[in-house]
This record gives sequence, C-alpha cells and structure tokens, in this order.
Amino acid sequence: MPIANHESYLADLSTELRMHWPKNRLLHVVCHGHSVPAGYFATPMVDTFNAYPHLLHCLLKSRFPYAVLNVIVTAIGGESADAGAERFAADVLSHVPCVVTIDYGLNDRRIGMAAAENAWRMMIEQALARDTRVILLTPTPEITWSNPDDPQIQLLRQHAEQIRRLAGEYAIGVADSLLAFERAIANGSHLQNLLSWPNHPNRAGHQLVAAEIAHWFPA
Repeated sequence: MPIANHESYLADLSTELRMHWPKNRLLHVVCHGHSVPAGYFATPMVDTFNAYPHLLHCLLKSRFPYAVLNVIVTAIGGESADAGAERFAADVLSHVPCVVTIDYGLNDRRIGMAAAENAWRMMIEQALARDTRVILLTPTPEITWSNPDDPQIQLLRQHAEQIRRLAGEYAIGVADSLLAFERAIANGSHLQNLLSWPNHPNRAGHQLVAAEIAHWFPA
C-alpha cells in the first residue's frame, strides 16, 4: 500500500485551520522523538526557536492565520523509539493532538531494526486508534554521510527505508528528511552547512525538515 496522499491526507484538517472565529477550535500538533525535535544544536545547547517544531509552527501560522494552533514538543534528547513508545499515551496522546510526528531514526540504530519497528508500530497504532493523523520522519543525516561504506550510515539508510515502509503499510504520512537533505546536497549545498553538530541539524537543516512536514498541510 502506498503512503497517504499529500493533497488529501490532511485536507479536512487544513479546512479546519482556515476557519476563523467563532467557527474555529483549538488544535494541537505534537512533535515526538529524540534530540533533533527537542531542539539540541551543539550539545548541550537547546535552540528551541530554530528547531523544526517551532519553524513548522511559524510556517503553519503564516499559511493559516486564523487558526488557534499549538505545536507541542514531547521529544527527549538521547531517547530511542522503545522509550518513546512507553510514554506515548501519557505524554503525547494526553494532548489530544490532531497530528503527531514521530522522529527516532537517528537513535534507533542502537536498539536494532526489529525493536524499532515494534516501537514505531505501537505508537502508530495507538495514535490511529484515537483518530489522530500520523506523519513519520526519516532521520536527518550525520556528518559522516559522505562515506557510504560507514556501517552507521548503512544502518541509517535501513532505518529510513523501514520508516517509509511503515508509512506505506499504514497509509499515513512520511516527511522524508533524509531525502530532503540528499536533494539539498545534490543541488549544491554542503552537508556541514546544514549541521550544527556531527549529528544535529542547524537552522537551515531544520528548515528542510519543517518544509517536509508543512507539505502535508495543503493551503
């Protein structure tokens, strides 16, 4: 099964976001994951207002000026998907989000493909059971990305492919951060100019991710 359609998956939500008082309502988007959505730049610096959850909020508010919209971050630096799944109901679904983004690909290499898949499935299925839309994120790259023979880079590609497969299986959204970085590099950007730390994007890198997510909210 293919992933959800960009034009239709959140079309009804985009219609709601265009409504203005008194017909509008409070809507929450929750960004769940590890250090990247948490806003870590050069560790231990947390640059919240240059990280993609905040940039996404700004993009959506410029697109939907009448919306009452919160973008809530439930990410924890250093966490992998197994721990994120354990607290998903309490920390994420408790906000009654309309959309949840999930971003654990960088750190899931240490728990393995099978454990990561089980954890992602748990989060996806819990969200869908609450009629919450889900957008999965492939990982952002590390500074060693230029060395395709690096075993960690090969693992990163495998996790990215697993995330895309899960999005297709559940017919949900995927914001392909890894592909966005690859396109930017192919178009002449240097990876070091998109990173603030060996494994954390800078503002320019976060802007790529925010744009990938915002693409799911048709204007």
